[in-house]
Amino acid sequence: MAKKDGGSAESELATKDGAVSAGTAVIAAEVFQNPGMPPHHPRATDQDPKKEKAAARRVGGLFLLSVASSIFAIVAYVIFPITPGNLSSVRLNNLFLGVGISLALLSIGIGAIYWAKNLMKDGEWTEPRHPTRGSEETRAAAAEVFKLGNEESGFGRRTLIRRSLIGALVVAPLPAVVMLRDLAPAADPVALLNKTMWAKGVRLSRDPDGTPIKASDVTIGSVFHVIPDNLGDAESRLDEKAKAAVILMRLDPQDLHVSEERKDWNYQGIVAYSKICTHVGCPVALAEQHTHHLLCPCHQSQFDISHEAKVIFGPAKRPLPQLPITVDDEGYLIAQSDFTEPVGPSFWERA
Repeated sequence: MAKKDGGSAESELATKDGAVSAGTAVIAAEVFQNPGMPPHHPRATDQDPKKEKAAARRVGGLFLLSVASSIFAIVAYVIFPITPGNLSSVRLNNLFLGVGISLALLSIGIGAIYWAKNLMKDGEWTEPRHPTRGSEETRAAAAEVFKLGNEESGFGRRTLIRRSLIGALVVAPLPAVVMLRDLAPAADPVALLNKTMWAKGVRLSRDPDGTPIKASDVTIGSVFHVIPDNLGDAESRLDEKAKAAVILMRLDPQDLHVSEERKDWNYQGIVAYSKICTHVGCPVALAEQHTHHLLCPCHQSQFDISHEAKVIFGPAKRPLPQLPITVDDEGYLIAQSDFTEPVGPSFWERA
């Protein structure tokens, strides 16, 4: 009997909850009605052709200002070069270059916003959500949207705006092109990388302390990071040090597979190779004693030292250049000559 009463109470409560929910929905529908679109207020440029033309001239003027600012940045970069050790030249170069580039980009942005606010088609509309499908009808509708966008923005018929915008967008990247081009070496990169400080009789020294290395110091499996003994103050000659960096290893002579022209480039299993990866120039600094492999940590190129540092894995396209070595009368390791090919990334050879 108690169970029946409980069931009746629950049923009655559920009925009341449903009635309350339905009532709430009715009230919500009555209170929150769709207000519709707000009243449209025509712009001055829509009512007065003279103001429309004046607005178009302002937009074109902003785009032309961007062109002039980009040219100013290029001229300023040339007229106010950075002189090493002269902080005033750095400040002037940064000031005028920054002003020119900033004004060029700002003018494009302001011009585009002013164009949209005053000249593009003005109206309010709603767009119901619907599933997007890649059917022929959808593609045709997308093409129609582009067509309408062109008509509403006036891009196709407003010649001054179109041409000045295109000019501004074309000229705006030029300051960056000029600056990046100036970073390239003035001389032939192949010639620059084909010559290092290694020469006949130059001793191999430890990096960074510059201690000369004897052949007896190099045991099988050991690895040395090497710089030329004639480098001097390495900190002030980092460019030369980077080109001349060498990695030195000793293998069992029976594990070396050398070509006829390189049979005397090693000394009792001690071999020296450029430390600069032939992919993009990262330092090759990881060695596996048991496999005789060198690994570049940047992009995982691997070189087999037992086979003249040939590429066995990764994006590098050519072996590491080998430095011919021998010993002098005191037992110190010395270079027989400079590298016989350019060091560094292989794309320099195709420059």
